[in-house]
Amino acid sequence: MKAHACPLCGARMKRNGRTSAGRTRWRCTSCGASTVRRIDSSAKLLESFLGWLLTRERQADMPGGGRTFRRKTARFWEIWPMPPKVEAPRRVVYVDGIHLGRKAVVLIASDGERVLGWHLCRSENSRAWAALMSRIAEPEVAVSDGGDGLAKALKKAWPGARHQRCVFHAFSQVRRYTTTRPRTQAGAELYGLAKALLAVTTLKEADGWVGALLAWSERWDAFLSEASVGEDGRPRLVHERLVKARRSLVRLVNAGTLFTYLDPGLAADGPLPATSNSIEGGVNAQLRAMLRDHRGLSIERRAKAIFWWCYMHSPDPLPAAEILRVMPTDSSIAEIYGRMDERERLEGTIPRWGDAIVWSELHSSEPYRMDWD
Repeated sequence: MKAHACPLCGARMKRNGRTSAGRTRWRCTSCGASTVRRIDSSAKLLESFLGWLLTRERQADMPGGGRTFRRKTARFWEIWPMPPKVEAPRRVVYVDGIHLGRKAVVLIASDGERVLGWHLCRSENSRAWAALMSRIAEPEVAVSDGGDGLAKALKKAWPGARHQRCVFHAFSQVRRYTTTRPRTQAGAELYGLAKALLAVTTLKEADGWVGALLAWSERWDAFLSEASVGEDGRPRLVHERLVKARRSLVRLVNAGTLFTYLDPGLAADGPLPATSNSIEGGVNAQLRAMLRDHRGLSIERRAKAIFWWCYMHSPDPLPAAEILRVMPTDSSIAEIYGRMDERERLEGTIPRWGDAIVWSELHSSEPYRMDWD
């Protein structure tokens, strides 16, 4: 059996009988300290927990219906796997968010092979996107489906990165307004234009597509300007959905984010993606499948399940024993916030210059006051 070292002095220990429970007692040959070796199986339990969470294994198929498994692994739900700091710049980074009902959303960044970062927030906004990007080195191109506040966050966190809006999502947004069977000729033509966007592969084709969009807009301008009076007495566009569809495409053309993948300077090192399919199918679809396999989890546990999946698919995940040592838990986070709250409370009560009572105003070293007029 492998020799044990004394936890106090580091000297060699030898067997020294057994405890009343039958466990081997060890005694230090140098300082005489006595101890019982305890086998920590936390790392193995964490691996078992992740083996269940990241697969389609069901607790109902476990011995005892999974009751023992739940009891032994319940503590791992307190861990928050945090993303690493990515300092090596990537050429392309895909960003997207997966919504957990209406209460939360997890923002995710990926390079197409590994998950680079994740961030939990209430809704998609510029501050949340900036928090996600702050731990990732600036890429050449950021591909997204156009989340709220993303453009503002890009200017702040990745000012040198070019933005590519997913052309499939741009097409899908038009399809949502026109449907696949438009009732008007203008709608049918606009739907055809949006569908043709998916086949653009050269700058010449992109220029032709933009020209076709402008020609369509001029041709149907009077038709789109038709208005009627609503029940509230206010004017209302008759073809409001078509106007919104046109506006969505014109906004992308004006922003210059629709054909970034065709930029000769960027594409010199190889073709660039025009869609965010890599993160949609490679990450989001896997996460939705995991949540579906383990349906019934609370919002918090769903968020942590996503965190676990993302961490285990990050560039260099730590071994289980190291994860247990360094990752924050609910209690450690609550303790940090408690200290911050206590410090803020104390700073708010400590008198500052001009606020505190002056000692000499209430005390005197002489029997008679010398500061009276």
